Amino acid sequence: MPELPVVLPERQPALRVVPMPADLNPSGDVFGGWIMAQTDIAGATVAMYRARGRVATVAVNAFHFTEPVSVGDIVSFFAEVVATGRTSITVKVEVYAQRNPTDPATVKVTEALLTYVALDLHGNKRALPELE
Repeated sequence: MPELPVVLPERQPALRVVPMPADLNPSGDVFGGWIMAQTDIAGATVAMYRARGRVATVAVNAFHFTEPVSVGDIVSFFAEVVATGRTSITVKVEVYAQRNPTDPATVKVTEALLTYVALDLHGNKRALPELE
């Protein structure tokens, strides 16, 4: 049975970016650390929205790379809050690459789970605001 094509989720990405040659590792693929940094930015954007303010990354709970990313890929980061505590927000980020504009293909390249903590203006933990 042939595999179904991968499609992007039907929601807005938290971040979309095109890696450049400076983002490559010695093997010619985009450096995993670059993808991790962009994933953290994407996760933080939804965590900041939920916290209604400043957050800090406190844990990278899981990171699974399944496909390489290449220069010129359009990389989309889809982030959603999956759990909250009193001060913490756990975010799942799924990362997709859209490749080869002449024969388009989309692949899921990684998935991560990160935890952020809400901070006050002095950098101390603070309680999350109630949802309205």
